[in-house]
Amino acid sequence: MTTYETGGRVAGRTVIVTGAARGIGAACARRLVAEGARVVVADLLVEEGKQVVAELGDAALFVELDVTSESAWQDAVRQAEEIFGPVTGLVNNAGVVHVDPIEELSESDYRKVIDVNQVGVFLGMKAVIGSMKRAGTGSIVNISSIGGIIAFPRILGYVASKWAVRGMTKAAAQEFGPHGVRVNSVHPGVVSSEMTADSDRSHGMVDHQPLGREADADEIAALVLFLLSDESSFSTGSEFVADGGYTTA
Repeated sequence: MTTYETGGRVAGRTVIVTGAARGIGAACARRLVAEGARVVVADLLVEEGKQVVAELGDAALFVELDVTSESAWQDAVRQAEEIFGPVTGLVNNAGVVHVDPIEELSESDYRKVIDVNQVGVFLGMKAVIGSMKRAGTGSIVNISSIGGIIAFPRILGYVASKWAVRGMTKAAAQEFGPHGVRVNSVHPGVVSSEMTADSDRSHGMVDHQPLGREADADEIAALVLFLLSDESSFSTGSEFVADGGYTTA
């Protein structure tokens, strides 16, 4: 974990980060608080999420959130507004992957991935846009993947959902732009995290990319911070790739 000095790049903003109990989400929460934001740490991992909040102090709030539930999203936004004020940032980071060849992939397993990775992003954007409109500003960062730019076998649901997030980002950017709200997608390659810790395939992917290593979650968080800050004020509807050059091949 990296230690940062407070720089105020997102000072005074209220940001909801999903899947924030660990990995990229936790790294985003830490970086955003260090830069002056008030962060809602949203996750189904209650104990781990509360540990992140305990570390971050009064600038953070834990909310147990099932991203596939519209009512849960509405409650999360309500809590954020009551405690911190209007929501002006959202990081749709929660995600799952299921590995199986297509002929063995069950409908229920496919739908679970779509529900979390794609429907969850839709519900998140729908839930926060009213708050952002009232504030007159906002930035949404949807975490996709290089699996939303190229394809990989045996993870059909994941690839489908991440391509969908890429398109949804562009459609939302067109709708929300007139209200001062920007929407961009981030496409990480292999990131050192709980999701990839036991994956020989993920580790092997980096062997032939220009930067021959996995990313650290803090490196993705730095890109998310940029997109939530005014430094990216003319960027919307765009893909931001952080993959060590994997997709250049």
